[in-house]
Amino acid sequence: MPRNPAPAAEPSVPPGAHTALDPRIAQLLTKDASGLVAAIVQQHDTGEVLMLGWMDEEALRRTLTTGRVTFWSRSRREYWRKGDTSGHIQLVRGVALDCDGDALLVRVDQVGAACHTGTRTCFDGRGIPAVTDLATPGG
Repeated sequence: MPRNPAPAAEPSVPPGAHTALDPRIAQLLTKDASGLVAAIVQQHDTGEVLMLGWMDEEALRRTLTTGRVTFWSRSRREYWRKGDTSGHIQLVRGVALDCDGDALLVRVDQVGAACHTGTRTCFDGRGIPAVTDLATPGG
């Protein structure tokens, strides 16, 4: 089981210096009207889907360069690094972009609960009824 390390600080940037997401990556993103892409977070070794968050170019840059997942909060209108207040951190193990460029798959090693409600995933206990017993097409 991974230890809960102290939060890693954002790499220091000298005043006036500008860091940006690699332009080769930025040009692949298909952002919504708010400049965001969906970030699906998945446990790297089990495939378990943990949560969905939102990233802009800066949140993605921070995620790729610090090894910790950073999101853009649409409600608070600020960046937040998962686990800085709860201790339930997400250690980056890989990031992929979908075929349309409008969604990221962030594979992590989740320490503690992924959901702010305290559940392992943001989907635990939240299933909704759906027809699931249809025959397989062609079968």
